Amino acid sequence: MSIRPCSHVPDHPQAPADRGCRECLAMGDDWVHLRTCLHCGHVGCCDASKNKHATRHFHATGHAVIQSAEPGEDWRWCYVDDRQVG
Repeated sequence: MSIRPCSHVPDHPQAPADRGCRECLAMGDDWVHLRTCLHCGHVGCCDASKNKHATRHFHATGHAVIQSAEPGEDWRWCYVDDRQVG
């Protein structure tokens, strides 16, 4: 399976705005993995985390593409297309 380009990927992807999930940090909670919104730089926790803040951010903003914020991982996911994208 090849990773295809996606029209939802922003022309100028934003760098992570935080070092952790902002919402979890404010709640004093923890997370499993982190994801960065490429549209605005929001850092949220993944769907394996109990709070799922990255997905909640997508539903609140419509920002479609996230990237793993984990060291050594270099992949992107589009919520709209429901697939890994290039």
